[in-house]
Amino acid sequence: MAASPEAPQIIRLSHAHASAEFAPSAGGLLMKWTVDGQDVIHWPGAPDWTPPHHIRGGDPLLFPFIARHYVDGKLGFWKDAAGVVRALPMHGFARDLPFDHEVDADGLGIAMTLRDDAATRRMYPFGFVFTAHFRLHGNALETSLRTTNTGAAPMPYYPGHHFYFDLPAARRGDSVLHLPANRVQEALPRGGVTEPRPGPSRCVLSDPQLIDRFHVLNEPGLVHLDMPWRGRRVTLDLADTPCPWYAVTTWTESDSADFYCIEPWLGLPDAIHHGQGLRWLQPGQTEEARCRISVAPLAAAA
Repeated sequence: MAASPEAPQIIRLSHAHASAEFAPSAGGLLMKWTVDGQDVIHWPGAPDWTPPHHIRGGDPLLFPFIARHYVDGKLGFWKDAAGVVRALPMHGFARDLPFDHEVDADGLGIAMTLRDDAATRRMYPFGFVFTAHFRLHGNALETSLRTTNTGAAPMPYYPGHHFYFDLPAARRGDSVLHLPANRVQEALPRGGVTEPRPGPSRCVLSDPQLIDRFHVLNEPGLVHLDMPWRGRRVTLDLADTPCPWYAVTTWTESDSADFYCIEPWLGLPDAIHHGQGLRWLQPGQTEEARCRISVAPLAAAA
């Protein structure tokens, strides 16, 4: 498989209240989501598609592993139980590869699917089917990540979302994130993570300590992003899912970036080596992680 060198085909879904755009051939990418004429997901005006993972926007799909992994302090490698070391890009390979796609019969949803091939097996020697399904439902976007092990051996994995929410840098101090009970951790410079410590339930997004912080959930729940200046609340429902989300990561690129990432993950960075959030699929087994994002007026949500 190869990354799309040029702007890909765009699939647009819409109904009376909302619209969404997708680029299946560029990593199964959700590009935009707009509700009542307002952007919820950030998308840059002139994206560079070579490769797709350079684009700061949308919802890059992270598979088979999220974030960074190290072997002997070297970034971009992982070691299996037999001691074999393989190269694997940060956040995995899915976000740069073409997905097959099928639009739901009513035109309100799309399923985008990636399957293993010779190139993926050199980095990750497992048979898999990975499907991301997105569906418009009123003022909500329903998502699911479904992973099936089609091979003969147990398969390690921990995928995730990378939602870029539209939020001007100047408004971070007026934007508040509410989290379920959690513990916080950060990545160590050459692999692994810090020891967990109690995390706050309320965070102001101007706090620089939120950058690259992992909020490990004590139990499933709702994550709220309140933007009073915009008069709305964005809610991520992480409770209604067969496969539980492990953590929510907060990140943005710089002091001037007009987006803020709130990312549900099934594991922590480098989990293939330290085990925190590492999942194993048995041959023939399927797991599905669901996340529902909704938008509501802040006064009505409070």
